[in-house]
Amino acid sequence: MALAAAANVYSPPLMAAQKPNAPPSTTTTTTLSSKKNTTVFPLGEPGPRVGYSASAQPVKLLTRVEQLRLLSKAEKAGLLSAAEKFGLSLSTIERLGLLSKAEELGVLSAATDPGTPSALLSLSLFLLVLGPASVYLVPEDYPWEIGLQVVVVLLSVVGGSAAFAASNLVSTLQKSN
Repeated sequence: MALAAAANVYSPPLMAAQKPNAPPSTTTTTTLSSKKNTTVFPLGEPGPRVGYSASAQPVKLLTRVEQLRLLSKAEKAGLLSAAEKFGLSLSTIERLGLLSKAEELGVLSAATDPGTPSALLSLSLFLLVLGPASVYLVPEDYPWEIGLQVVVVLLSVVGGSAAFAASNLVSTLQKSN
């Protein structure tokens, strides 16, 4: 009862009405800023706009790869020879056009986007919860249901682990010294 009465008391602030033929008034913006992004509240628009400020340092991906000595670590770990044993050599990458596909899909721009690590982490957490949830929710009355549980759990564990590792890698690449 009291809640309904309180709802009737509230009235939103009114904006001054403009004449239909009058030129649009200049809008004033209020900016709240932090280190990484800027939130702008323009008058007359329904909500805030969030954008990244120009003062934020762009991610220099190749410089960061060099600083972390990732190529040397990949060489010492034998990743390149292992990939070649599986048939993935530089000529195969070139022949399949994997670099141009990665460029078309925006993989490099995603690696420099500040929101990518958190999105990958959220995806990994979702996938890692999906596996046990499917075992709990899918009944075990028929053999195909058990098979479905196994497939979903395997895909969830592999996908969640890969997304978690990718989130960690991208986050490490984006850190500045």
